[in-house]
This record gives sequence, C-alpha cells and structure tokens, in this order.
Amino acid sequence: MSENLKFKSYAKINLGLEVSGKRPDGFHELISVMQSIGLYDTLTISKSVDVAVDGDIPRDVPGPDLVRRAADLLRKNIGHAPGARLTLRKSIPIGAGLGGGSSNAACALIGLNKLWGANLSLQELEPLAAELGSDVPFFLRGGTALAEG
Repeated sequence: MSENLKFKSYAKINLGLEVSGKRPDGFHELISVMQSIGLYDTLTISKSVDVAVDGDIPRDVPGPDLVRRAADLLRKNIGHAPGARLTLRKSIPIGAGLGGGSSNAACALIGLNKLWGANLSLQELEPLAAELGSDVPFFLRGGTALAEG
C-alpha cells in the first residue's frame, strides 16, 4: 500500500522591510516582519525507489530545484537513502517575492521527515532549512515572524 502525504505550501508577504548597511559577505542587514498568507502550492509526497521531483512548472524555476536539494540534504543527514516521489503543483506566482520555492523546500523537509520516519523535531530541521535559503526556516512553522540579519 502506497502512503501519500499532501501538504499546502503557503506563501508569505513581508509586512515591513528595513534594509541597512552592507555586511562583509556582500549581503545587506535587514529587518522584516513576515506573515504567511492563504495562497499555497500543493506538494504530494509518496514512497518510491529513487527520489524524483515532478510537477507543472518549468525546470528553470527554483521550486523543484529546492525541493530536490531538500530531499538530498535530509537523506544525507539521516544516514540512509530511501526514495520518494515529490509532485509539486504551483499556484504561487513565480518570482513574485512570495517565497514559493522556500516554502516548497520547507514542506519537502517536513514531509520527507515523516515519510522516512526520521522523527527530527522542527528545531533539528531548522539548520537544514537554513542551508537551503534564508526564508526556508520561517516556512517550517509559518505564521508571523520577525526576521533579522
């Protein structure tokens, strides 16, 4: 019997954004208030022999790549290599600054953590999420958050 897990991968908006000085690494310091909104993509995850990512969007956008990177990162960190089929259905406009790709990566981490029985807490998933992008840890929980750095 095949287990299918289905997730709503919510978008976010920045309610406020303050950009200040440039850091030594070339990035700018910023302060933002982020808020999850009702717009979402759908990520369906099921067992498979290998890891495969498919969906209804072109391959040159970040969503599928971040989902694949999330799967590879979690596989590496739990010490074994199960498979999964991840199907992404996009509703969040691509390139609109709504965090769709980051949200998709967070959903992949949460879903694969469950499917593969890794049983990592959200706190344990946070460093992995941060490796994928600065917005990804926010999407592990969603809601409203103050982001600094």
